[in-house]
Formats: sequence, structure tokens, C-alpha cells
Amino acid sequence: MTNAVAKILDDLKTNGALKGMDVANIADVSPATVSRWNAGSAFPQPKTQLLISDLRYVVDRLSDFYAPDEARMWLYSRHRLLADQRPIDLIHEERTDEVLAILESLDAGTFT
Repeated sequence: MTNAVAKILDDLKTNGALKGMDVANIADVSPATVSRWNAGSAFPQPKTQLLISDLRYVVDRLSDFYAPDEARMWLYSRHRLLADQRPIDLIHEERTDEVLAILESLDAGTFT
């Protein structure tokens, strides 16, 4: 049976085209650590669980607008409405609310 963390990692891959290396980079862990999470032989620290849960939430929201590879590109691209910062960096810095505000504007049709 798949553990909860493995399910999150699978969702990130399916909906956001994010690989283990992407998750490792955002969580500041090694790709081997992500592999152990996926296998259920290790689990992330609570702070890291929050981080990857936030990332999954953002990716799920992006899947309403973009195909997985486009969602991944969106996360890694600089955005004018984020002061030319990348969403993936803001999520890493625990500033997910700023990214979600941009997604709200996408949902409302006001994103430019």
C-alpha cells in the first residue's frame, strides 16, 4: 500500500511533471532521501511535510489551468506579479500565500 508521502510525490509527478530531483531541490534534501520517502523507508520532517503539501496544493491548483509540463514551467518561470521571482523559490521560502494569490487571479481571469 502506498504511504501518504508517496501519494503526494505521485501527485506532483502526475499533475506537475515534477521529478524527485525537483522535490529534493525545493526541500533541500538529496534525491536519495526523496526516493526513501517514496519507498516508505523514511519520512520527511514535519516542516518539510508542510512544504511538500503546499507544493502539492499549488500544483493541484495549476492543473486547473495547465498541462503537467506547463505547470512545471510555470513554477520555474519568473513572474512580473511576483516581483520577477519564481513561484518554486517562494514556496521554498514558505511564501506560498503569494503564489496562491497569483493563482486566485488566474481563477478570476485577471492574470496578466
